[in-house]
Amino acid sequence: MVGKTFSAFSKGLESIPIEVETDISNGMHAFNVVGLADSSIKESRERIGSAVKNLGAESPIRTRKKVVVNLAPANIKKTGSNYDLAIAISYMLASGQMTPIANKKIMLIGELSLEGNLKPVNSVISFTEAAQNNHFDEIIVPKENETEALLIKQNIKVVGLNNLREVIDYLEGNFDYKEPNIDVQNLLQQTHDQENIEIDFSQIKGQESAKRALIIAAAGGHNILMVGSPGSGKTLLSKAFSYILPAMTLRETLETTKIYSNAGLLSKENPLVNKRPFRSPHHSASLVSLVGGGTHPKPGEISLAHNGVLFLDELPEFSRQTLESLRQPLEENKVTVARAEDTITYPAKFILVAAMNPCPCGWLGDKLKECECSAGAILKYKRKISGPLLDRIDLQVKVNRINFEEIQHNPNENKYLELREEIQKARDIQYERFKNEPRKISLNSEMGNTEIEKYCILDTKCNELLKQAMEKYALTMRSYHRILKIARTIADLNNQENIETQNIQEAIQYKIGIENNDIH
Repeated sequence: MVGKTFSAFSKGLESIPIEVETDISNGMHAFNVVGLADSSIKESRERIGSAVKNLGAESPIRTRKKVVVNLAPANIKKTGSNYDLAIAISYMLASGQMTPIANKKIMLIGELSLEGNLKPVNSVISFTEAAQNNHFDEIIVPKENETEALLIKQNIKVVGLNNLREVIDYLEGNFDYKEPNIDVQNLLQQTHDQENIEIDFSQIKGQESAKRALIIAAAGGHNILMVGSPGSGKTLLSKAFSYILPAMTLRETLETTKIYSNAGLLSKENPLVNKRPFRSPHHSASLVSLVGGGTHPKPGEISLAHNGVLFLDELPEFSRQTLESLRQPLEENKVTVARAEDTITYPAKFILVAAMNPCPCGWLGDKLKECECSAGAILKYKRKISGPLLDRIDLQVKVNRINFEEIQHNPNENKYLELREEIQKARDIQYERFKNEPRKISLNSEMGNTEIEKYCILDTKCNELLKQAMEKYALTMRSYHRILKIARTIADLNNQENIETQNIQEAIQYKIGIENNDIH
């Protein structure tokens, strides 16, 4: 008799159903797992053997028969420990130690401990999606993954159980399970209400030009680079920036949660990533840690920042290769990790907030402290950031040292909630503008040539101003388009239907670079 169950294989953020077949025959004892299983699956033989033994049943590692487990399709390499439960139930069916499963298509997900307890696994959201898309009736997951699966439940029953004994009893109809009712919208609202703000924009003294640039970046989803001396407030501004971003929509929340589920970074207390991510990798971060990949590919920092902020402090200290790897994601809002065995694409729609000093010592252009760097050292430092990468950063702003009077002055500025509301209004204008576009976009920064021609119409004065800027500063076509995107965002913040001259002037000021492109 052959016992058949189903599990799933995680390929990036997508999953593929896997059929698990177990055959038991007479012959010399063996317990083999075939079907391109990696070492983590082959090691499951000992876990499964002990779990079944501790049920009081005949263990596959103690039987005198030949046990063969096949994971189909056999041409896909399987990794992970989520197959344990499906293999164990498949063996119990093949050995006749449990009654056949009722006429239902059930996916089994979970790692087994030696005692038979179900331990949580990664990518449960992807597994649940695969079960729904392939018309499974139910999915059984570890109890700790239950809420995660229920977040996207639609036309499938989610069953969260604690151990192998409960699973067998449930499949045999001897365990009464009641599926919890989770209101995702209510859960999202509760966590929004409990938001803990570390730094408010109104608490940051001075730096009005930098604050203005950050508001524009937040409203249109634009990338921004801040250049200034040490201690001028670049890092503080970057942290405060994440709190003026509007709350995540349900769609964005589920997208981001799916990525964190795949990476195994969801917390048990709150399995919903409801706050926009703020990722700040150290400048020693490797290429793989930033863009994703590895032997068993996982999302990198740029994907973990999806729908949020990627903050790169001390930008020139990152390796050249690492920085250059950002060029494709900044253009396409996704990253493709190519390996010999497979190619995986992860989403990477983030706002890049970068900060750097103007020179190695940090005091170039400072009014009070003299720079000690040689001209060659300054040039070498600035050349660590390539022209093509810099061209993809929409706004560049200088962050100057603040004086004593600015420190003492405490103006009645807008707090983060007021700024967030202003930014949300600008984004609502953009959502309405793009809602019927064939290409699914939501922010000005995502516009392509077609949308720019349609929504960034300029009058004669604006065209002349832009022409002069392109000739004077030798701007590229990409810079031209980005100036139009920034100007469109500024107009939206001002609730203007058309782009006006002052919008173009301000956009040019941010795009031409620090001190007339002296940064590069």
